Order: sequence, then structure tokens, then C-alpha cells
Amino acid sequence: MITMKSERQIQLMQQAGKLLASCHKEIAKRIKPGVTTLEIDAFVEDYLAKHGATPEQKGFQGYEYATCASVNDEICHGFPRNTPLKDGDIVTIDMVVNLKGGLADSAWTHTVGKISDTAKRLLKVTERSLRVGIQQARLGNRIGDIGFAIQTYVEAEGFSVVRDFSGHGIGPTLHEPPFVPHFGIAGKGPRLKEGMVITIEPMVNVGTWHSQMDSNGWTARTLDGKLSAQYEHTIAITKNGPLILTEL
Repeated sequence: MITMKSERQIQLMQQAGKLLASCHKEIAKRIKPGVTTLEIDAFVEDYLAKHGATPEQKGFQGYEYATCASVNDEICHGFPRNTPLKDGDIVTIDMVVNLKGGLADSAWTHTVGKISDTAKRLLKVTERSLRVGIQQARLGNRIGDIGFAIQTYVEAEGFSVVRDFSGHGIGPTLHEPPFVPHFGIAGKGPRLKEGMVITIEPMVNVGTWHSQMDSNGWTARTLDGKLSAQYEHTIAITKNGPLILTEL
């Protein structure tokens, strides 16, 4: 069942979202060659604690970390680890913040040193595709309008959209209906209504959209070993248009 959020609930989620966005900005200052994603994970947990918040995904279905850290060909749910990042890497840090019961979910793909022109273009297109999707998150539109807009834009740019993972409703639980694919048919799916809060989080690949799972049962990576990027915001559907809860 799709739950509608009150104005107060959305305000709490927005407070969590602003904290999450500030954390991403701090991460961006720290990511460089030689740093490990496990060090970033420890920083995030400490940063949230200092601001009275907790990492919601830690402990979710047995997940052990405050963040997901997906490097290069990893699409999502990468484990933080002790392997140093190197010049030219891209790394997606995805996290869910719980601040006084308000949840917010956001992922950014960060660059490590000097990256390739292909990687630069991938990040630009992926971030832009998120904005394209958000523009469709309006009263009266349907979930399919979001996915159709993202898919149309991404494929016109020569990249592919991951099909195996999607956005979702959020609050009061981490994952709840509706699911928000980043591909699809315009005019199809649940209608967007005031009070819905969803994540839009396109995962875009340089090559094929097909993925494969690592032996850890969590991490998905591209089937062809090519780069993948992701940007994500938590969005409230309001009478005044989409409200991005995870921006400062």
C-alpha cells in the first residue's frame, strides 16, 4: 500500500535530507586517490552521529555498513572496503539517513582524481537524467512518465538504463510502494498524488544495461565490465510541483 505523508512528516524528511546533502558535500572533499571507501563509511557514520542521526540501511536485512560504495563497474550496493581508490575511478556513495524518524535517501557519484572523458560524460548524462525524471514527478502524472522520460533521454545520449533496480517509496520504512522504474511507458503505472514521497535514482551504464550479482549477494555490477553511475534524490509530490528533499 502506498502511504501518504503529512506536511509534518515531509518536513522531518526534508531535515534528514538536508543533513544527507551536507554529508555528501563533505564526502566530496575527502574522496581522492589513496582513500578507502571503508574510511568514507566510518566518516559518514561519525558525521551522522554528531548530528543526532543514524544510517538507516545499517542492519537492514543484515547489511553491515552505513553506506553503499560502488566503484567503476559496480552498479549499486557495493560494500565499503580497504582497497584504496585510484586516480580515474568513479565511486557512487549511497546512504539513507534517519533523523528523528524522518528518512531521506540519496546517492551521488564522486570522481577520484582525473577521470576519462567517457566517465565525465556518463556522470553528466546520469545527473541530467535524474533532473529529467524529477520534472515528471507532478500531480496527475504516472510513475511510467518518470521512467519514460529518463529512458528516452539516456538512450538518445548513447547510454543504457539499468532495469534490475528501481526507485521506491520511502517513509516510514526504507523501501515501500510504489516502485519507480527508470524506464517504461508514458501514462502507465500508479498516479502521482499529493503526499507521496519517492526516490528517483537512475543507474546509467556506458555499455549494456544487463547486470550480474557478486557472490556476496548484494553487489550488482555491469555484465560487460563497463562503467556505471548513479544519482538519486528523495522527492515529495506536492501541489506546487516536485519538492526535492535531499538538496541543501
